[in-house]
Amino acid sequence: MASQSRKKRRPHGFSRRTFIGGTGAVVAGTVVAGESASAAPVRPEGLVTVRASINGLTQQLEVDPRATLLDTLREELDLTGTKKGCDRGQCGACTVHVDGRRVVSCLTLTATLDGKKVTTIEGLARDGELHPMQKAFVAHDGFQCGFCTPGQIMSAVACVEEGHADSDDDIREHMSGNICRCSAYPGIRAAITDARKEMR
Repeated sequence: MASQSRKKRRPHGFSRRTFIGGTGAVVAGTVVAGESASAAPVRPEGLVTVRASINGLTQQLEVDPRATLLDTLREELDLTGTKKGCDRGQCGACTVHVDGRRVVSCLTLTATLDGKKVTTIEGLARDGELHPMQKAFVAHDGFQCGFCTPGQIMSAVACVEEGHADSDDDIREHMSGNICRCSAYPGIRAAITDARKEMR
């Protein structure tokens, strides 16, 4: 009987559920209205300006001082050829060149690159022509799944330019920072040996 009398006293069509739902809609509407009212972009504080040449194109970037070159390349510049592997500088998948030297971009801060020249795998080809190392990797099956290949090629180019590609042992030692989980190492070494002749 008590429950029946409570039902009679409750206003028709009104319940705690509809009240909470209506309140939520009002709050959500207020939040949306507040967001649209302040839609003008606000420049976050603490960013640093970096002006660098990336694959021959001068870029001026506003970056967080903690941003890595890897994340800047992939997320800001859409240069996704550079791969994120271990993110600890141990696998070499993210290798790029900075002023002609190979670096692991996951451990390189973008903020340190002002005035520097950065080359990624996308910047190796010239006028639609593959770099000799890229051609050699294709010719010698220097890859299987292909995930590590961009980093392998960037390291391989540096290996030749540094003068560390005169023998299999040299190549093995100076490419040891680049891991291939598919174990395509024989093809990689053959590709480097072949490309070396054209690069020198």
